Amino acid sequence: MLSRLNLLPRFRHVQRSYVTYSCIYLSISRRSTSSNDFSHETRSAGSLLEILKCFQLPVLTGRAMVSPLVLLISVVAAIQTHAWTVFVVPHTAGQDDAPALMNALAVGNISTNGTILFSKGVTYNILTPIKFPVLNNVEIRIEGNLTYSDDIVAIQDIVGSSNFPGAWFTFTGGHNVTLRGSTDPKWGWVDGHGQAWWDANQQVNRPHGWAFSKISNGVIRDMKLWKPIAWNFATSGSSNVHAFNNKIIAVSNTDSFPFNTDGFSAGGTDLLFEGNHIENGDDCLTVGNGAKNIIFRNSYCEGGHGLSIGSLGNGGQVADVQNVLIENVFMKNTLYGARFKSWTGGNGLARNITWKDIAFQNVPFPIYITQNYWDQGVGPRPNTTGTNNTHIQDFLFQNFVGIIEDKPYIEGSCVSDPCWYAVPGATGKEVAILDLYPDTATNVVAKDIFPVTETGAKVAVMCNPSTVSNDVGFRCWNGPFVRTIAGL
Repeated sequence: MLSRLNLLPRFRHVQRSYVTYSCIYLSISRRSTSSNDFSHETRSAGSLLEILKCFQLPVLTGRAMVSPLVLLISVVAAIQTHAWTVFVVPHTAGQDDAPALMNALAVGNISTNGTILFSKGVTYNILTPIKFPVLNNVEIRIEGNLTYSDDIVAIQDIVGSSNFPGAWFTFTGGHNVTLRGSTDPKWGWVDGHGQAWWDANQQVNRPHGWAFSKISNGVIRDMKLWKPIAWNFATSGSSNVHAFNNKIIAVSNTDSFPFNTDGFSAGGTDLLFEGNHIENGDDCLTVGNGAKNIIFRNSYCEGGHGLSIGSLGNGGQVADVQNVLIENVFMKNTLYGARFKSWTGGNGLARNITWKDIAFQNVPFPIYITQNYWDQGVGPRPNTTGTNNTHIQDFLFQNFVGIIEDKPYIEGSCVSDPCWYAVPGATGKEVAILDLYPDTATNVVAKDIFPVTETGAKVAVMCNPSTVSNDVGFRCWNGPFVRTIAGL
């Protein structure tokens, strides 16, 4: 993709010609639909004619007169230097379309300065994984529909093999990479056929969806995932990524549960997620170890496990999560609202985490912190004598408004008795549960919290005063929710 930044050095000699430069910029980018890249369509003769119209008078640059023709030649040279390739992924009815793309990627001429296009009106069979090489200035544009195989065993064999790349769509690195779906409601869908997996309660060798890994200056936009098998988008090791206007629909139409259909797994630095719609059966957002400078905002989450930091510290791992802002999110029928989870025995620090302006409807645990997380799949909560724990610092929960689900129920991910999410001693009416170890939490505050229960019962909290040293915004005890000075 021909970045506007790449153009600037070629026009340093006309830096005082702001009007003319703007004319160049607008002509080149007129048909571009992304904020950080240029469409290949702009390299047309029509665009060059538009540029030519801008140069009707000589341009004053400092003390010299620059000919319009010289400027035009510079523009043409810039365009030719960054020749754009458009690869239309071929489709053969009834066949796997992934190999043709993989073969083209192996040649190498579409991994730089190009568009990889899945055409509108075509449903592509992606029956085997796609692993992209390192990409530079590339847009993957999904205007058609993509479908996984509906053969569970075939997919399990692939995922269980030694050469499985880690996700069904794996990015291995690159710069200026855009993954773009479609705003057409009928096209641009990726069908994972997850319903059959959920109905079979099949959790062996499930594929992750999109590993958008090691990308700098990336965009994920307008993507639409329909019944994905399990985990969806992950950004491990990436930086400066903007993910917006994406839709994930991992909703079962039977009594089966869509296990582990996490929406966004945020790993990396300087990541912005906004305007996303997620209906699923696990974390809407999960922020992993090493993540820094993360913003998640203006989004909708339904049916899953909330806005989570962690889990952190598994197996004694040293955690490092910093500077996370989650704001303006509507949570509907989710198990948790805002959640932090770390394993007993962990190490490290999570700090400067804010959940702000969260509206919730029928959420059993609107605010939940636990440093005693464990995996229900390997048995009961372990007994431990370990003293290490992931510390937390500067946590703020502000402006939470909504309804607590306090009627007896069993959430779909419950596979044990008692359920894995049961909290000993809880009444089901708690707006906040702080499950902390002593001397591990600094400056945890809940402010402007306005909950009601579905049944009309009094709202409660759970908090051990021996584990906190500051005013947490409510009376720290196991009892009714009573605001304190810090919570006003």
